[in-house]
Amino acid sequence: MRNGVIGAASAMFLVGTLAGVSGVIQNYPVYGGQAVRYLAAAAILLAATRVMGLRFVRLTARETLLLLALALLGLVIFNVCVIEATRESGPALPGTILGTVPLVLAMVSGRPAPRLVISAGIVVAGAVLATGLGSGNLPGLLWSLGGLVGEVSFSLLAIPLLPKLGALRVSAYSTALAVPVLAVVGFFMEGTAMLRVPTVAEGLGFVYLTVVVTVIAFFLWYSSLPKLGPGTAGLFAGLIPVGAIVTGLTLGIAVPSTPDLLGAGLVILGIVVGLTADRGAAIAVPEPAAGRS
Repeated sequence: MRNGVIGAASAMFLVGTLAGVSGVIQNYPVYGGQAVRYLAAAAILLAATRVMGLRFVRLTARETLLLLALALLGLVIFNVCVIEATRESGPALPGTILGTVPLVLAMVSGRPAPRLVISAGIVVAGAVLATGLGSGNLPGLLWSLGGLVGEVSFSLLAIPLLPKLGALRVSAYSTALAVPVLAVVGFFMEGTAMLRVPTVAEGLGFVYLTVVVTVIAFFLWYSSLPKLGPGTAGLFAGLIPVGAIVTGLTLGIAVPSTPDLLGAGLVILGIVVGLTADRGAAIAVPEPAAGRS
C-alpha cells in the first residue's frame, strides 16, 4: 500500500511540474514537440525493457486493440484535446475539467465505498479551486471534455494489460504507438514547420519532459495502479495542480495565491480521507505473474 501511495503521488506531482517547463518550450511547434517527446521516451523505455531482460510478449487480438486504444485515447487524443482546449479558452478551463478525474475514476471503479466518493469530491473541489474556473467557451469545453476522456482512458485501458505486460512494457509500447499518430497530426496541423532544431533551453525542457514527466511518471503510475485500484489511485490526480503550484514557486515564475493554497489543502485532505476508505470495493489489479518476463 505504501509503495503504491508514494508512486501514485510522485507520478501525478511530476506531471504537474509540466506547467513549469511549458514556458520554456512554448515557441516550439506543439505537435512536432509532442512527437519528439514520445519518440525519445519510447526509445528510453524500450531500452529499459532490454536491460531488464523483458521479452516481447505476444498479445491477443483484444489486448492489441486495448493497447492501440490506450495509445490513441490516453496519449494522442488527450494531448490534442488539451492543446486545442488551451488555445480556445486558456489553461484554466481544461485544468478545471481534468480536476474531475478522481471523481470519474471513483464512480467507475465497481462499487466505490461512500467515503471514497466523498474524498474524490473533496479532491475535485480542491483541484477546481487551485486551477480557477476562469473564462471559457463551448469549443474549449468540448475539447476539455475530450481531454477528460483521454485522461480516464489512460488508466482504465491499462488495467487489463498490466498483469501480462507490467508497468514498463505498457509504458514503452503505448508511447511507441503514439509517435506515428502524433507525427501525422503534427504534419497536418503544422506542415513541415512541425520540426526544427531546438534552442538549448528548449532542448533541456524536452529532456525534462521526456525523462521525468513521461518515462518516470508513466512507470510510477502504472506500477501503482495495480496496488491501489483506479478509484484510490485516481485521487492522486488532484496533485497535478499542486505540482504546478510548487514548481512555479520554486522557479520563481509564480507566487501561489490564497485560493491556490486552499485548493492544495483540500486536495491533500481529500486524499487522506480517501486512503482510509474501504478498498474492498475498488478494482484489484493482479501483479504481473512470475516468469512472464
